[in-house]
Amino acid sequence: MDNKKIAENLNEIADLLDIKGEKPFRIRAYRKAAEILQILENNLAEFYKKEKKLPKIKGIGESIGGKIEELIKTGKIKYLKELQEDTAIRQVITCFFETKGVNLDELKRSARKRDIVYSRYTKPAKQLIELAGSPQKAKDAIKKVADWANSRKLDYAIETVFKKWLELDRLKPKEVVKKPFYRGDPMIWSENRKKWFVITAAGEWLEYADKEELIEWRIID
Repeated sequence: MDNKKIAENLNEIADLLDIKGEKPFRIRAYRKAAEILQILENNLAEFYKKEKKLPKIKGIGESIGGKIEELIKTGKIKYLKELQEDTAIRQVITCFFETKGVNLDELKRSARKRDIVYSRYTKPAKQLIELAGSPQKAKDAIKKVADWANSRKLDYAIETVFKKWLELDRLKPKEVVKKPFYRGDPMIWSENRKKWFVITAAGEWLEYADKEELIEWRIID
C-alpha cells in the first residue's frame, strides 16, 4: 500500500464528514493529513513493516495516525466503513424528503433538528437499502413510489416502498388527462366531420369556428 492510497481513504473520510455536516475543523484535519501524505517521500507502509510503528509526522495527530495504522495493518478503516453506511442512509432519507418537496436547508443548519429527523427514518432507510441492494436502487424505488403516489394525490412514507415492493415494476404515475374547453364549455372532436364542437350547458353541439389556439386544455383529475 502506498501513501497515495492512504491519502485517498483520508480524503473520502473528509468528503463523508462534509456530507454529514460535521464541524469544518474535523474535515480540514483529514484533508490536511491527505495532502501531507501525498508529498511525503517515505512510504509509510514499508516504514511500519520495519519499525512496527509509524513515524511522527507534523500535521497528523494521534487520532488520524491511528486510522492510518489500522489501514496499513488490516487494509481497511472501520470508521470509514461506518461513515459510508451512515452517509448512504442519510442520502436515502434526504431523497425521501426531496420527493416530498421538503426543504432541508434549515435541517442542515441545525444539527439537533437534523439528528432528530434522521434518527426517525434511519431504521426503515437501512432496511430499504438492504432490500434494494444499494443506496441508488433504494432511491430509485422511493422516486418510483413517489411518482405513483403524487399523481394520485396519495400520502406515502418510506415504509410504503416495502408494501409496494413486489409491484414496483408495475407502478406507473396516473396518466394526465387533458380535455378541451372553450369559454368554460367542454368541447368534443368529431372524427367523421373532422371538426370541433362546443357542448353548451343545454346540451347543444355548436360547431366551433374560432381560432384553435383559443381552445383551453384543462387537466381532469
